[in-house]
Amino acid sequence: MNTKPPIRILHVDGDSFFASCEIALNSKLQGRPVWVGGGRRGDGIVIAANRVAKKFGIKTGMACFEAKKLCPRGVLCRPHYDEYRRLSAEMFHILEEYSPTLVPISIDEGFLDFTTMDCHVWRNTTPEKYVKEICRRILREVKLPVSAGLANSSRLAKLATDAAKPGFIEIPTGSEKEFLKDRSVRELSGIGKNRQRSLAALGAMTFGHMAKLPSTLLRQKFGIWGQQLWLFANGLWNEPLLLEVKDRTTISSNTTLPYDEPDYEAALTFTLSEATRLVGQLRREQLQARELSLTVRFNDFTEVSGGHRFHEPQFQNSVINAVLKTIFRHMMGDQAKPVRQIRIAFWNLARLDTQPTLWGRTDAERWGALDDAAHALNRRFGPTAVMTGAQLALRELDDAFKNPKAKCPFVPQREMVKKLWGTDADPLAHKGEWEKRLTKVSKQSQFRH
Repeated sequence: MNTKPPIRILHVDGDSFFASCEIALNSKLQGRPVWVGGGRRGDGIVIAANRVAKKFGIKTGMACFEAKKLCPRGVLCRPHYDEYRRLSAEMFHILEEYSPTLVPISIDEGFLDFTTMDCHVWRNTTPEKYVKEICRRILREVKLPVSAGLANSSRLAKLATDAAKPGFIEIPTGSEKEFLKDRSVRELSGIGKNRQRSLAALGAMTFGHMAKLPSTLLRQKFGIWGQQLWLFANGLWNEPLLLEVKDRTTISSNTTLPYDEPDYEAALTFTLSEATRLVGQLRREQLQARELSLTVRFNDFTEVSGGHRFHEPQFQNSVINAVLKTIFRHMMGDQAKPVRQIRIAFWNLARLDTQPTLWGRTDAERWGALDDAAHALNRRFGPTAVMTGAQLALRELDDAFKNPKAKCPFVPQREMVKKLWGTDADPLAHKGEWEKRLTKVSKQSQFRH
């Protein structure tokens, strides 16, 4: 006899998050059509729009001037990314009180494990009442609307949230296949255009169509993923929620300059400054890069790119910046157009050995200690307390870089976890503290109900 409780995973997602944050920051915007603009001046393309604005046909990716034509009385807000991060942290700190396992996946969404809640919390209430109380609390304390979905896997919970917006939907155990049968396969995360076309060639436009196909056919066509997809379409896919903090596989920077830069030496200085920042982050995470790429976009949106693969993984700025300088000068030798945007990426990352040797500290360990000290000083006295030569030169070149614009807060799951609970060295260092708080909250909930 199987006595294990059925898996129950809750997905929580902020509604039009950036636009909702702007309304939370300015209550006068409540009830009005609001969208947030991207680009160097905050009036490029729409990066978020609230539900009122969407009724006028305003969509993500639309030019802001087109949005203004569709809705002349709407409000365009420039992004305040630091505030979005702060509100996100407040939202997640509320969520972490309601489940033994919280897995954040982006700035505004995450999964909670509710598998054992019927034994400990839901004795005198219902999942719907419990989840709606969480949503009401986030709205009350953080002023952000959220939607949620409850199901037997994280994939299905996310689909439930999409169907619920705005609000909450629970997919009861045993009704998964019925819920999925008329839904398009393209709604599932991980099914891109190529896979969608391949499934359509088999006659699988919906999950109901897929459920009727032979599982062996899907496995033969797509491997283990196809087998999992067949189980999912038939409501048989269950997966526990696991919090895994993995090393990043890539790190990159994509920055539009404050204005189109005709001086290539100034653009190179910015490139080296950004590379220094990224490599410092890698060293703090005890990683080093085997490959890098550099892309320069001009004011007419044409691009040139270059890359390099090191024989051995690298972590020293002197080595990496020398290569970047060579790539930059080779790419820009016959160019004449002003630079609009610079993209740098490091990937094929490897662990950095910072263990001291018999003969003393390694280079990597010494660099790591230097990074930690600089990071601590900048955290205490401001982001420019300690700078490299390239970073100082950049500030001297242009006042626009003295107070750099906050970066868009799309970060990997490992960084979300670190910001909630831990440190660079151990992202789960303080997880036990909130688990104790969870026990207290659960007892209070049982008492109230």
